[in-house]
Amino acid sequence: MNRIWKNLALLMVLVVSACVSKAERQVTEKEQPNILFVLSDDHTSQAWGIYGGLLADYVENKSIDRLASEGMVLNNAFCTNSICTPSRGSILTGQYSHVNQVYTLSEPLPRNHPNIARTLSENGYQTAVIGKWHLVGKPEGFDYYNVLPGQGRYWDPILKTESNWTDGHNSTTGQVYQGFSTDVITNLTIEHLKKRDKKKPFLMFCNFKATHEPFEYPERFKDLYNNVDIPEPESLLDFDQENTGRTFHGQTLERLGKRWESATKNPDKFWTSYPGLPYPLDDLDSIQKRKKIYQKLVKDFMRCGAAIDDNIGKLLDYLESEDIADNTIVVYTADQGYFLGEHGFFDKRLIYEESLRMPFVIRYPKEIKGGQRIDDIVLNIDFAALIADYAGVEQPGYIQGESFRENLKGKTPKDWRKQMYYRYWLHHPDRPAHFGVRNARYKLAFFYGQDLEKQGTSKEITKPEWEFYDLEKDPKEMHNAYGDVEYATIIKEMKYSILEERKKYGDLDTNSPVMQEILKTFTK
Repeated sequence: MNRIWKNLALLMVLVVSACVSKAERQVTEKEQPNILFVLSDDHTSQAWGIYGGLLADYVENKSIDRLASEGMVLNNAFCTNSICTPSRGSILTGQYSHVNQVYTLSEPLPRNHPNIARTLSENGYQTAVIGKWHLVGKPEGFDYYNVLPGQGRYWDPILKTESNWTDGHNSTTGQVYQGFSTDVITNLTIEHLKKRDKKKPFLMFCNFKATHEPFEYPERFKDLYNNVDIPEPESLLDFDQENTGRTFHGQTLERLGKRWESATKNPDKFWTSYPGLPYPLDDLDSIQKRKKIYQKLVKDFMRCGAAIDDNIGKLLDYLESEDIADNTIVVYTADQGYFLGEHGFFDKRLIYEESLRMPFVIRYPKEIKGGQRIDDIVLNIDFAALIADYAGVEQPGYIQGESFRENLKGKTPKDWRKQMYYRYWLHHPDRPAHFGVRNARYKLAFFYGQDLEKQGTSKEITKPEWEFYDLEKDPKEMHNAYGDVEYATIIKEMKYSILEERKKYGDLDTNSPVMQEILKTFTK
């Protein structure tokens, strides 16, 4: 009889324990969801397929399309400084470059600077970043990190942890992992999540090197697009800025062709290698050469992107296998856009649409209805605010952005921004430093052309110039309409809008005499 009572008592303990465990799990699921933030490099919206465009029928995007069908796509997410290191700084801190002090490619976040990982770690989250870091200094605020030194390499990447960290982009300290970087980073992410404390929610940054130049791809995609001609953007043959009123030369495809040539002739001395070399461009006229360069660029880029899509699928399948998909917010975005032949360009940096736009999709089954899109203007400084909101943390005072959680539920606040402010600091005569404003229809940019003693900039200043585009009439930005009389009133209003945005975010150049002189004639 005693044995029966003992067994019943043991059973009751197990039942109560199971109920308590379940209750604790339900409270955690209700109040603090997991957050998987997947960040690629340069994977521009033109190559996602879900945004339409010339490449929509060519890109491999089964997993991205899956996310979009189960979540929300942002049509107007924008970068505040379109270059890798500053964008990553803004994503983590929710701040513009002039606040977090990451202006170009050379500055680390200041030591002990606040960021969203530290905030969530202090509020019960397990936080980690695996893959591309690219913020120069040692990661802070994360419970765990395993990151590439600088750009890292596509094949057999070296990753560094707390135990073997040394500062610097080119450090060879760390552990070598065999394979293609996108596959490696995904596998390491899943391995880390398997070891997590399942009683706590997680904030996991999975950061891919892809699709950054040199656009490498795994063997399984080497034959993708063979014997296929990819459609060309209508502005591919924009050779002369005089035709469009563009005020600078830009980073043209011919420079990429020269890089291929240098990497072929001096493979041991050039800064990187490229797939598919040699790629001869001799004896071609200017039009033939540009067209041929475009075909290799866009095919390599999409092959590289196909590996990202593959691995997003692996991450989603893992969440399903763990039965945590419903309670995990999944974000996939890129740190900025990228030119794929538009205006004859490659690279990013500019306030033009292809560079400025950040593709962004988010899935959260408990709160976001699948297959939806929003047109609200969202910035990368808003991402940290959104993460804090979902984590149930009051928005920290250091964040300049705003949570767009209500927007994602179809309840856009009445006072939500109607325009966005952008500033690019890494001055070069062909891509001058500039700032500007974009709203739903118009864009006004001021290329002030000063290095302002920022790291990595050119000392060759350029004449201040204005560019204005009507995005409704001219969505490809093929006509600088700054001098068109019909827009005079709108342009004047937008100049004041720029000043308002600069004041709002505290970007006033008060310590720069040269900028103060330039700004004296700003509204004339």
